[in-house]
Amino acid sequence: MSATPADVNPVVLYASPAAASGAPHVEVPVAYDGLLLASFGGPEGQEDVIPFLRNVTRGRGIPDERLEEVAHHYRHFGGVSPINAQNRALKTQIEGELARRGIDLPVYWGNRNWAPYLDEAVTEADAAGHRTLLALATSAYSSFSSCRQYREDFARVLEETGLAGTVTIDKVRQFFDHPGFVGPFVEGVRDAVAGFLADGIAAGDIRVLFSTHSVPMDDARRSGPRDREWGDGGAYEAQHLAVAEYVMTQIAAEIPEAPDVPWQLVYQSRSGPPSQPWLEPDVCDVIEGLPQQGARAVAIVPLGFVSDHMEVLWDLDTEAMEAAAEAGLAAVRTPTPGIDPTYVAGLVDLIEERLKGTPTADRPHVTNLGPWFDVCRPGCCENVRAGFKPAASGIAP
Repeated sequence: MSATPADVNPVVLYASPAAASGAPHVEVPVAYDGLLLASFGGPEGQEDVIPFLRNVTRGRGIPDERLEEVAHHYRHFGGVSPINAQNRALKTQIEGELARRGIDLPVYWGNRNWAPYLDEAVTEADAAGHRTLLALATSAYSSFSSCRQYREDFARVLEETGLAGTVTIDKVRQFFDHPGFVGPFVEGVRDAVAGFLADGIAAGDIRVLFSTHSVPMDDARRSGPRDREWGDGGAYEAQHLAVAEYVMTQIAAEIPEAPDVPWQLVYQSRSGPPSQPWLEPDVCDVIEGLPQQGARAVAIVPLGFVSDHMEVLWDLDTEAMEAAAEAGLAAVRTPTPGIDPTYVAGLVDLIEERLKGTPTADRPHVTNLGPWFDVCRPGCCENVRAGFKPAASGIAP
């Protein structure tokens, strides 16, 4: 394939000198002096819910009355999203793992939509003299909302704080197929299938549903780099399918009956208007139809999520489990990685990868799609509605 102009003369904004080359993988050591843990954020009380949702939907002109339709998910749990507490715990565990490995790297935590905000984290790092930052976003897959939007947030924060040209922000690769992320899912599915079998349910009567956040079809098609034909679901869907297949292959190696267990990728949490196509099928719709297929049990696997935040607690633990009960199915929701030691160690492996400039060939991955890029490729994960905005950690646009 011939090189594009962006590949020949790459422009990588807000990057360390090593990443500014535009190479897909940075294979030289970089002396990062701070880690930026970036996440979505969530309300921590009833009075926070609507202001938080305004932040999430900023620029889209959605009235508060419509936001209240989503707010009841949070209000059901006292207006508190678990995500901030989970990130505090994750930050503590990452700091502990860094210390155990003798890595002196302070961790600054900032959110996209609620306090502590990303601009606070970056200005705190700058004030401490830490200006070569490596970002770790709590999202494993490639899409606008799970990768590029974070990169645009980094660029926006650097410009708005006046730190562009002083602070650089690189980003670890998307870790959807890193063994540290995938390992906890393998364990969860193995335990669920083994449990159903122990209860006398035949393998062919069990279903494994790998669930992830739905996104608009137009955005899905544009996820990932443009130098490859991914299909209608883009790299986002391809990554999930590849990981799900790996998980089931691993289960089959441990449980003789597992190859007879049907599985599929399903979606949840869509929020767009009915006229806008989003990735399907919906997890609850699929569950409703399982008894007609002869299914007696279902394992619901939150494959797209790193922790038990609101989309897991409401959409899966509440709605999907209720759908399973109404369908007369035995049901288990398997764990997210959370602060599983395997997951935490894998995240620190990714950090060390960039500190040491680990060669691409030595980077662990469990699918043939990895290891993913350190520097996102030009045109990656465009937002159809808003177009391209300046973004860190990737070749422009």
